[in-house]
Amino acid sequence: MTNQYETVFIMTPVLSDEQMKETVKKFEDYLKSKGAEIVFSDNWGMRKLAYPIQKKTTGFYHLVEYKAEPAIIRDFEVAFKRDERIIRFLTVRLEKYAIEYNENKRKKAREAKTA
Repeated sequence: MTNQYETVFIMTPVLSDEQMKETVKKFEDYLKSKGAEIVFSDNWGMRKLAYPIQKKTTGFYHLVEYKAEPAIIRDFEVAFKRDERIIRFLTVRLEKYAIEYNENKRKKAREAKTA
């Protein structure tokens, strides 16, 4: 049984643009290699942190929404913990209302771009 998940992770601000994209690709490729389907991926860019983490006050935020088996989540999070470029991450299982909300939000964003 696959569930839909959303993971937001924060990368250290000292990364170059190329290193940041490489890191995102690494984790997306990891998900794909485990049979997950990436529904949506969004780079939020550099943002100020709510509180300092590892003496850093900013970080690159990235969101990935995907469908996956529950069993791969633990290994996915271990991969985040092992990567020194990641300073924080949060994975949430989406219920049907959250999935519907995200789809509507993306649909409205697409309509706004075409208008």
